[in-house]
Amino acid sequence: MDTDQEIEVQLKSSADFQQPYQTPFYQILLFKGKGSFIVDFTEYTFSGNTILFLTPYQCFQWNSPATIEMECLRFHGDFYCIEYHKKEVACNGLLFNNIYLAPHITISDSIYSEISALLLKIEDEKQVGSNFSSAILKAYLQLILALCSKEKSIYLNNGALNGSSLPELVHFQELLEQNFIQERSPAFYASKTHLTPNAFGKNIKKQFGKTPTQLIQERVILEAKKLLHLTHKSVKEIAAELNFEDEFYFSRYFKKSVGLSPLHYREDVGISIVAK
Repeated sequence: MDTDQEIEVQLKSSADFQQPYQTPFYQILLFKGKGSFIVDFTEYTFSGNTILFLTPYQCFQWNSPATIEMECLRFHGDFYCIEYHKKEVACNGLLFNNIYLAPHITISDSIYSEISALLLKIEDEKQVGSNFSSAILKAYLQLILALCSKEKSIYLNNGALNGSSLPELVHFQELLEQNFIQERSPAFYASKTHLTPNAFGKNIKKQFGKTPTQLIQERVILEAKKLLHLTHKSVKEIAAELNFEDEFYFSRYFKKSVGLSPLHYREDVGISIVAK
């Protein structure tokens, strides 16, 4: 894959996403307005200057009648590995790969203009091209990711996004992180938080916009994606590690959620440099 295919900036319209859309690239979408969109079957609303972060093969669909123009930056994990550079930008688990947080934030006019200017610099550098282009493009990308990580951290610290005030919800996140491999029944987590399954389900849905079943499945799939991308383990080994009966059941489970097989996912997304 050459540099032209590994990172690019596109001007898009929300009309381009009227149907479910997936790609093996990480994506950052910058847009203004008011409306809603769907990511992995969960609907989110937005208003004002918005920046949205999508991981490879997340399913994205526009859900508003209004047509909005947007700037789209996409990059492949082979070009820039967010796990390898986590000390510099700290975006893995903050901007990307977090099932508990909304995938977007509202940003100020100044930050919006700064990121838009950096996207223009990426476009210009790709047009010019040089022996140093790859390094320059990575520097611009890293700056964008660092700025966004800083903004989202501020946003979260101010309690503006998914601030969980109920102890049982915090407890659920801790329980899920500890038990998702062995326990995939919502009833297990409801009992541990001392709530009826019905009350537990309503609280989780209200807080996260997702059902307990969705969150459990998303956590399993997130771990599967990490193992496929960050290790050289075989599909059989990953299936066993995630407590599936066999690799065939795991492959069906993965494909139903992601839309393609584990092997196809690994082929398109690649194996990270950290796997070495």
